[in-house]
Amino acid sequence: MDATTPGLLAPDVLDRADVRAALIEHDFAAVFTLIKKWGGLSQNRIASACQLTPGKVSTIISGAQRVTSFDVVCRIADGLRIPGSLLGLAPRPWEGEHTTAQQDQPETSGARPDTDEIPWRPDATVNLAAHLTRSDLVMDRRALTRALAGAAVTGAALLDSLEGWLVPAATVQGERRPGRLGMREVEELETTARAFRQWDHQYGGGLRRKAVIGQLAEVSGALDDHQAPAVTDRLYRVMAQLAGTAATMAWDSGLHRRAQDYYRLALRAAHAGGDVAFGANVLAGMARQMLYRDRADDALQLIHLAQEGARDAIGPRVRAMLHTREAWAYAAQGRTAGFHRATAKAAEVLSNAGADGDEPYWIAYFDEAELAGVTGGRLLDLSRTDPRRHAAQAAGQIRAALASRGPEAGRSHALDRIGLAECQFLVGDVQGAAAETVLAVQAARGTQSGRVRAQLGQLYPYTVGHSTSRPVREARDSIRDLLSS
Repeated sequence: MDATTPGLLAPDVLDRADVRAALIEHDFAAVFTLIKKWGGLSQNRIASACQLTPGKVSTIISGAQRVTSFDVVCRIADGLRIPGSLLGLAPRPWEGEHTTAQQDQPETSGARPDTDEIPWRPDATVNLAAHLTRSDLVMDRRALTRALAGAAVTGAALLDSLEGWLVPAATVQGERRPGRLGMREVEELETTARAFRQWDHQYGGGLRRKAVIGQLAEVSGALDDHQAPAVTDRLYRVMAQLAGTAATMAWDSGLHRRAQDYYRLALRAAHAGGDVAFGANVLAGMARQMLYRDRADDALQLIHLAQEGARDAIGPRVRAMLHTREAWAYAAQGRTAGFHRATAKAAEVLSNAGADGDEPYWIAYFDEAELAGVTGGRLLDLSRTDPRRHAAQAAGQIRAALASRGPEAGRSHALDRIGLAECQFLVGDVQGAAAETVLAVQAARGTQSGRVRAQLGQLYPYTVGHSTSRPVREARDSIRDLLSS
């Protein structure tokens, strides 16, 4: 379909809240289903316009295949004349001509302003939250299996869609039902969000993910009403924190694309609520996800986006945390000088941090112990290619973290134990490594974290080939028993 072909969809189809929310979420199964319903297009017509086979469209609608290809997303945008901003793309080549043509025509009754094309409007954020939570709460086992296979968006498709973070939130006009929420109810919601976040930090996993999503749905419902301005701002901040926790839980459960969906929602909600510091924290979470997906360049871009958008609005703990994520990206790129420079900046900034009450509660975890643990983990990454140079230093940092935070740290404690065991294997201390592995398995049993189990799985190969060592055999058996349970 060339750039002169008129669009197949009437403007009112793209103005529907359910269609727009599905487009923002890249839920093309819902997009095609809604377009068939409201746009009157057949499956074959959609396939022809988007240069796809009818079979491909069928598998997308059924949910058997998720659209992750940047090229296919572009073909759908161009074939159906969907503005790039709704799909996290740069403006499409045909949009300039389309806009000019529209300006030459008289404005029709009820037409929406151009800002409706921007998914960073607060009302679009509420619609996205409603759609995302609704689809997640009814997710069955088959849908969960498909979600596990979904790949996170990377590269330009991800980074371009987050540029709205740097632009002030738009003011939304329009009639809505009057809301009656007071500050006491908002404070109760904030307490709940805080409790969920603490539970995730301590135990990990996704056992309470549905409860978090249910609470998130309640908050989005409250924001659909016209609340007092102060209540609205705090509700958006609660939405951001709940969405951030849902993202971490989804990622910890292996739902990488779903985690990214919630990270995006958290960032938009923080943006709508004016919580710049938490928005930077969300971008740091997205960067960490990219680092686990071996996308160091994307991670570095996300961190720089966070630093640019929140430079004057964050305290020393948040700033230090961002420096450690920057260091992590440099380490993943093999840039050891950059890694050491960013780590030194993190330590310098953290030394200026005051009492926990000076910064938001959610960053209180980032202290000297956390800095040591993160630094040790990144030195361990470098040790896998140069153990003689980095392994002993990595072990020293991880021991410092373990000495300062105990098992109550849950997931972080277990990851530290696993990292220290690997350091021992890398330096050739097999007996010490076996003893640390047993402690790591004990710590892992206290969490529900999929990441902890994945790290244990990476530790397992080190135990192979030492059949004559009884401690190593026992350590290997303990890993096998936990991973098979």
